[in-house]
Amino acid sequence: MHTSLRASLVALTLLGGLAACSTGGGDTSAAAGGTYTIWDPYPQYDDASAWVKLLGKCGTDAGVTVKRTGYDTSDLTNKALLAAQQGSSPDVLIVDNPVVSTLAEAGVLTTTDDTKLDTTAIDKNLIAAGQSGGKSYGIPIGANTLALYYNKPVLQAAGVDIAGVKDWPSLTAALAKVKAAGKKGITFSAIGTEEGSFQFLPWFWGSGANLTKLDSPEGLSAVQLWTGWLHSGYAPNSVIGNTQTTSWQEFATGDYAFAENGTWQLANAKKAGFDYGIIPIPAKGGGTAPAPTGGEFVSIPVQKDASRYPQTKKLVECLTNTDNSLTTVTTLSYIAPTAAVQDKQVAANPELKVWVDAVKAAKGRTSDNLGTRYPKISQQLWTSVQAALASAGK
Repeated sequence: MHTSLRASLVALTLLGGLAACSTGGGDTSAAAGGTYTIWDPYPQYDDASAWVKLLGKCGTDAGVTVKRTGYDTSDLTNKALLAAQQGSSPDVLIVDNPVVSTLAEAGVLTTTDDTKLDTTAIDKNLIAAGQSGGKSYGIPIGANTLALYYNKPVLQAAGVDIAGVKDWPSLTAALAKVKAAGKKGITFSAIGTEEGSFQFLPWFWGSGANLTKLDSPEGLSAVQLWTGWLHSGYAPNSVIGNTQTTSWQEFATGDYAFAENGTWQLANAKKAGFDYGIIPIPAKGGGTAPAPTGGEFVSIPVQKDASRYPQTKKLVECLTNTDNSLTTVTTLSYIAPTAAVQDKQVAANPELKVWVDAVKAAKGRTSDNLGTRYPKISQQLWTSVQAALASAGK
């Protein structure tokens, strides 16, 4: 275990520098009924937030005191690996789903079989994002993904019927009409980071391509789609440096017909000042393209003291049960990982139906048994797409 942990620490040091050790480690000496630690990637939520209040309630229900620390996502991974090496892991660890396989292969996490956590109600495509070697290493707390926002007035002025946008050719034809009408076509993020890969994957997978063969004819057709849009002026050269935030800011000007973005922009969409709609990202030949799943997993790290697991299990079950899941996904702007809670979300807000459908068609980035190979593949992907777009934009 220590050998694999050390290897992971070295790899993360090379990628971005190991975060300095700080306070917040688990109180591993506490007995059941004492203090249990939870680390999450939501530092934006303070003690007055619904999220932190839920953590406290779950602790009370389990008969323990919860000590919660929120870290930035990148910092959390490094701290989790270091804590495991030092034998001071938190009792509950909530991490971004692509990180699960890294921690699992390093021996940091228990499996749901080990802790007897029930995952039968979880959508199979969502639990797959936290699996490695056929074993599940936690429960998804919720999921988000990507879809296409569209500006209704811009499309109407260009004579585009959104109902006819069902595949790549019809989408490209719509962009051509929008440009001819004097407006801008589509904006997205193609920055040379994981964000760029995240936004490209629906088109890559929607072509029928597989991440194990980036240079397949299908994969190349997805690159050609994006480069063709830039070459034709349907997408701006700024996409090469756009984050998902700056891409959204372009769409919010009201000049663009489409923007690829996620559920987390719904609140901003309501403030945009123009009538908008949302459709799933179309696959090349029609239907919904598999978009990558975002969102975190609630996992239980390995502990020296196995007597802690029963109380920890109660905490995880509390955070992910049907009643509390609705509070969690609403607070974190996620789609629930179970059909029962998804139905409740849509009943409360019919606008979420398109996102529920998109999440049901979504796919984990580390699925297909990619595990810790995914980050390297992703870097190759965004590097190749960046180079192609740079040439097309000249």
